[in-house]
Amino acid sequence: MNRPQIFNTDDTIVALATPAGVGAIGVIRLSGPRAIDLANQICRNKDLSVQASHTVHFGIVEDDGRRIDEAVFTLFRAPASFTKEDVVEISLHGSSFILDQVIQLLIRRGARLAQPGEFTFRAFLNGRFDLSQAEAVADLIAADNEHAHRVAMNQMRGGFSQEIGRLRTQLVDFASLLELELDFSEEDVEFANRRQLKELLLRIVQVVSSLQESFRLGNVIKNGVATVIAGRPNAGKSTLLNALLNEEKAIVSHIPGTTRDVIEDVISIGGVKFRFYDTAGIREAEDMIESIGVERTFEKMGQAAIILYLFDLSTTSPAQLQAELDTLARHNAALLLVANKMDEIKSLEGLEAYRKMGEMLFISAKKKEGLDALVQKLLSWVEAGKIQNEPVVANARHYEALGKANEALQSAVHAMDAALPTDLVAQEIRQSLHYLGEITGEVTTDDLLGNIFSKFCIGK
Repeated sequence: MNRPQIFNTDDTIVALATPAGVGAIGVIRLSGPRAIDLANQICRNKDLSVQASHTVHFGIVEDDGRRIDEAVFTLFRAPASFTKEDVVEISLHGSSFILDQVIQLLIRRGARLAQPGEFTFRAFLNGRFDLSQAEAVADLIAADNEHAHRVAMNQMRGGFSQEIGRLRTQLVDFASLLELELDFSEEDVEFANRRQLKELLLRIVQVVSSLQESFRLGNVIKNGVATVIAGRPNAGKSTLLNALLNEEKAIVSHIPGTTRDVIEDVISIGGVKFRFYDTAGIREAEDMIESIGVERTFEKMGQAAIILYLFDLSTTSPAQLQAELDTLARHNAALLLVANKMDEIKSLEGLEAYRKMGEMLFISAKKKEGLDALVQKLLSWVEAGKIQNEPVVANARHYEALGKANEALQSAVHAMDAALPTDLVAQEIRQSLHYLGEITGEVTTDDLLGNIFSKFCIGK
């Protein structure tokens, strides 16, 4: 494995491990061969060099006799630490001035300011976990709902890595036999049973395809379900958004065309993050600005996972609704018809004609009636419960690598079906092994590692 040039792993690094800004405490992290020595140099009343691993010590931080702060030093001796190097975490009062003073003091004593993701990179390099687990650390930090947290924890514990590892191990065994055949090509021998090899390839294709399909769910859980609220002007779209958010986010007016641009907000429902978009009403625009708003509505609908098509039940006939729905036929998102303003309906007769047009819910956004059923429907479509017992792909890089591995595997199957030479089959299997190895870090490049870890925050 090549090591990125941006990281030097022979020195001792330091960084603030807690968010910047004023707080009760701030934690500075040191990692490297001199971590304990440097911490000991700034601790006046305690000899940290003789203390055992996983111990906590009170100390006075001084710089040439000038007291900076009182601190708590936590020691982790190699290899029993996050990075598998000597690590010291120094907890101080959360003043940004104090924290900066101590970091600069440690740098003057010989530490180097860590780059983004450098602590996690050292953990990966030293075998604490593989690359996909390292990436899960960033996802865990960014998790803002229950299911995103669960996916990240499952990946960090190696659930996804183990699945990929099993696939590679099975492939390597057969790939070795094929390579052996190539060494004896002149003798026309066959070490790899072709029937068993094809069965294995087809099984792996099925597993990889399943992992690819899980990306839709994983991406939704990680980034939020793109849910567009669409409909004609005055259907109650902004009122519905405000009701779901429980705040006056969007301007509500009886004047048609009030919403000219897309209004976006995020809410966690049942542990799943939904990204709602309130859009301009769909109609023939009366001016250029409204026209741009309508164009953006259709653009967002094209990007949506779910479209809530809202219509005013008190003013829209079944025929009018059908005409409106005909304009939505080109969109692939899940479509839920939402009949709004039930509070203005005097008679429930004739509602069956609406129901025949598709799955439909009847609500009053103004009175906040029927919203529970709407929320439960949204959750059922996401099917978030699936993530509990099986690996879910939530990383775009993993999804891309799985796609390339799948292509190579299927090419190997086609090559076998066409009775092509062994070297062509072996080449496709090598390619699939390469792409699967990229996921876990068994195959890496400087650019790949530099790109991944540069997206981490400093101090992690």
